Amino acid sequence: MERQKITTCLWFENRGEEAVRFYLSVFGDDARILEETRYTEAGPGEPGTMLTQTFEIAGQQFIALHGGPHETFNDAVSLSVDCADQAEVDRLWAALSEGGEERECGWVKDRYGVSWQIVPREMSDMVADPDPAAVDRVMRAMFTMKKLDLQALREAHAGR
Repeated sequence: MERQKITTCLWFENRGEEAVRFYLSVFGDDARILEETRYTEAGPGEPGTMLTQTFEIAGQQFIALHGGPHETFNDAVSLSVDCADQAEVDRLWAALSEGGEERECGWVKDRYGVSWQIVPREMSDMVADPDPAAVDRVMRAMFTMKKLDLQALREAHAGR
């Protein structure tokens, strides 16, 4: 396995293995487990249970760690997904929000507490527009949404 120079490590209390299986199901053919380690008699976890799983989504590696109840996720770190179109936004939003929490401005917290930003690629171009009025309209429209609606963002960008 070729390792990335920097890999995001996600600390789960005890459901990391379950979370990795969930992420693999959400991202399908674009996701896989690369490596796993298990606790031994040395502990501190139950011997044979998952210590870490290194997995990959869309070419990006992550490590899921069973670290115990010492840490929890918060919104200070999120995973941003560049979506090709509204269909991809809709699919990922539905999967990741199931059992989780829909948040404002395209954010969703999944059932494991990990925060995701589900963003249509075209929105990046809209907010980089040199016309500040167009950017302002897009931002104002986005602030009214939970799941991002690409058509409504396009209309706001165009001033309709």
